[in-house]
Amino acid sequence: MVKYFESNTVFHFTWEQVAQGFWKRYPNPESQHVLSEDTVYREVKDNKLISKRLLTKTNRPPKWGERFISARTVRIVEESIVDLKQKTLTTYTRNIGYASVMTAVEKVVYKPSEENPDWTVATRSAWVDSNVFGFGRAIQAFGMERMKKNCQKMVVGFNYVLNSMFPKAQTGEHGPTTGSSNVNMSSVQTGKEKLKDAAKKASDLAKAKAESLYASASCQPSQSS
Repeated sequence: MVKYFESNTVFHFTWEQVAQGFWKRYPNPESQHVLSEDTVYREVKDNKLISKRLLTKTNRPPKWGERFISARTVRIVEESIVDLKQKTLTTYTRNIGYASVMTAVEKVVYKPSEENPDWTVATRSAWVDSNVFGFGRAIQAFGMERMKKNCQKMVVGFNYVLNSMFPKAQTGEHGPTTGSSNVNMSSVQTGKEKLKDAAKKASDLAKAKAESLYASASCQPSQSS
């Protein structure tokens, strides 16, 4: 029987911020298991950004699983659709390495929270299956636990990236929006001061070189991974 689970995660950032940060979520302190990421396909079709990326992650099987899996890395295909009109970011991931031993498929939909429009809800669905005779259930259980642990790391790491990209989003009329229940206000103030200082330096440099460093600033999802 296929192992299946669902979960919802609330990111205390707007959908536009989450959609932009999605492309820059690696590296982060929780992503040591992600070794590389490469964009292999990208196009805009019907006002939707469609992308396909290839991720390489570490793959440390338990002792009993070494008879089936010898490599320490696995390739993952990540397909995504960004719909600006509907404000949804939908991702599909699946392993292409060792698929004969175990298949793991995950779907995540990011969309604005109905509770708070300044927040984003990620609805995750995951399936794990294995047809290895005599070991199928054990492999499924292992794969599901691995996916859950990686999901927890993803949430922590993604929040780290979002907080780094959008420090001003840490306060707002709807309350703390850092993706964490504990907000260090001194850190918020420090972040604002750093932004002001960086902006001043950028302005001075722009005047000196007669360039506009902010011409490329955009709220659209980044086109590079």
